[in-house]
Amino acid sequence: MLAIIGLTLDLGSKYAAFRLLGNAGQGGDFDVIPGAFKFIAQFTATPLETGTWRESLQAANGASMPRVNHGALFGIGGGMQFTANGMFAAISLFAACAILIWSRKSATSHDPLLCAALGLILGGTLGNLFDRVVFHGVRDFLYFYWIEWPVFNVADCCLVTGAGLLMLQAVWPARAVKDDAPKPELAAAR
Repeated sequence: MLAIIGLTLDLGSKYAAFRLLGNAGQGGDFDVIPGAFKFIAQFTATPLETGTWRESLQAANGASMPRVNHGALFGIGGGMQFTANGMFAAISLFAACAILIWSRKSATSHDPLLCAALGLILGGTLGNLFDRVVFHGVRDFLYFYWIEWPVFNVADCCLVTGAGLLMLQAVWPARAVKDDAPKPELAAAR
């Protein structure tokens, strides 16, 4: 459920921010906390891909292609553009599959903290994977300019929060559920 919520919030916020701040493909910003934090939408001169399955998904974002991050955390690998984007898309796909397999284990379903961590990580992974496939990079729009923090998005928030929960879960794993009911073998022996 958290994966679906995270994915929906991520994609909805990206489309809303770029559409509302687009200014006919020129980009724009909106100060949420003046002097500290704003929403920012930046675009390139690259036209939308016409005649492809991506066209309608790109057009819903605005009149031209958004400026995207081809890399990962803090722009790592961003200079390699399409090579980095393809590599991180493959890593995202692998991670999503691994999380789906991990979440099907019975021990996972009995650990709420682990379930929450995996759900958030999956939601963030799928949100950024969508962008990598449709826009050839990740759309970022949240900007803490007071401290010059790199621009990020809701998927990144889900990933970081999920990773933090995963670390907490590693330190404080769920305790086994205590079952006071008599075991069938013991009941038969009485």
